[in-house]
Amino acid sequence: MPKLIVMTREGEERTLEGETGLSVMEVIRDGGIDELLALCGGCCSCATCHVHVDPDFADRLPPMGPDEDDLLDSTSDRDATSRLSCQIAFGPALDGMRVRIAAED
Repeated sequence: MPKLIVMTREGEERTLEGETGLSVMEVIRDGGIDELLALCGGCCSCATCHVHVDPDFADRLPPMGPDEDDLLDSTSDRDATSRLSCQIAFGPALDGMRVRIAAED
């Protein structure tokens, strides 16, 4: 199974195994990391699943849609590596990807 490396807000690094087809948000949630709230459940209607993605994986991700872009504009911790984890499908192409959970708004 592909692995996702997650840095929590406290700086703890956790390696999670994720099923192909789940979103990065679902992998994090199913891996027991509760600080990623994902209040809308993956509907791209909030920004509580905001993560910072390792720049080495940026070209492997799907382009950001306008809704995701607008939601990220509402966050205080947005930077060039910001993405909503609910909008990233996880699978073998992302094996070893690192994400850092964004600061809570």
